[in-house]
Amino acid sequence: MASKKSYLLPLRIERLEDGRYLGRSLRLPGLNVEADSVEEVLRLAPRVARSLIAAMRSKGVPLPRELLKATKAPLRVQVLVAV
Repeated sequence: MASKKSYLLPLRIERLEDGRYLGRSLRLPGLNVEADSVEEVLRLAPRVARSLIAAMRSKGVPLPRELLKATKAPLRVQVLVAV
């Protein structure tokens, strides 16, 4: 069984005109996650990314070079808090 790899995937989330949110990543073309809230986009994005990467691998499509492998070092995450 092949070992799992982890990737850092920057996600840009924007609010759409209809009030929903769209998350995309320039490092993984085709990753588009639309949801009712930012939290839901963040929850769904890893699953969508895994499915997209699996489909690319099964079709023999190389992963983008910009996709950075994650290291075991501490991960920095920016969090937007609205009060």
